[in-house]
Amino acid sequence: MDKFNAWCATKGVYDIDQIDLDLMDDYMLYLNQYRKPLDGKPMTVASKRGYLTYVKTFVEKLYVKDLLSSNTLENIELPKLGRPLPKAIFTQTEISKILDQSLVFGFTGMRDRAIMETFFATGIRRTELANLDIDDVDLNEQQVRVRKGKGDRERIVPISTRGCEWIAFYLSKIRPRISFISSGSALFLANNGKRFKPNKLSDMVSRYVMLAGIKRAGSCYLFRHATATTMLDNGADLRHVQEMLGHADISTTQIYTHVSRTKLAEVYGKSHPSALSNLSIF
Repeated sequence: MDKFNAWCATKGVYDIDQIDLDLMDDYMLYLNQYRKPLDGKPMTVASKRGYLTYVKTFVEKLYVKDLLSSNTLENIELPKLGRPLPKAIFTQTEISKILDQSLVFGFTGMRDRAIMETFFATGIRRTELANLDIDDVDLNEQQVRVRKGKGDRERIVPISTRGCEWIAFYLSKIRPRISFISSGSALFLANNGKRFKPNKLSDMVSRYVMLAGIKRAGSCYLFRHATATTMLDNGADLRHVQEMLGHADISTTQIYTHVSRTKLAEVYGKSHPSALSNLSIF
């Protein structure tokens, strides 16, 4: 609010009742023209949105407390941040190499392999996987019930035969060696016999990425990205991928169409004049 208060002083605005959409339009123009003293660069969209949000929230709170007769900034349009493209998209070959690293770590490596196979087969989030119970996996129907998805939305997603085989192997051979009375119904257990914490799942996956010799940041989301792009590359409908990933808004799923390289290359090869031309410079 300090920046806004200083700017208001230059405009002769000292009364809270003077804050309206027209004033905020002028403030947005100021933010657009502002340059950082150290490097002369403009503000990022996120910074501008943050400054506007401070004022919007301040006015809203005053209105809620009956200190203002109306919420004058209720309909203010904040700058859209956009959605960054997923980073570290891995190929199927790289995914296989990462998965194979677990084979040298004994029974805990087998557990880790089952976890990573589940990530890749379902595309679920790390928190969703950590919250899975044994009964959430139907090996006969090859389905996984995600009970605690983002926004508390529940969904059922398919899981591959290979994924089911790894889970079945883990349940019969590995989990009994780790579990104890306090393990409860948790599907995947950490070394202490308790339910995995999401950050520990990220640490585990990152370790295998490093062991595979891949020089890119990697975490549980790399499997989620790989699931989405692979499905789209192989002709899956965007709505089906949206359901698979548990996205409330399809615009979130559409990000993956920008990184679905196989499909783009195929369309390019069939449609772009330069790709269709047989002319050679040699």
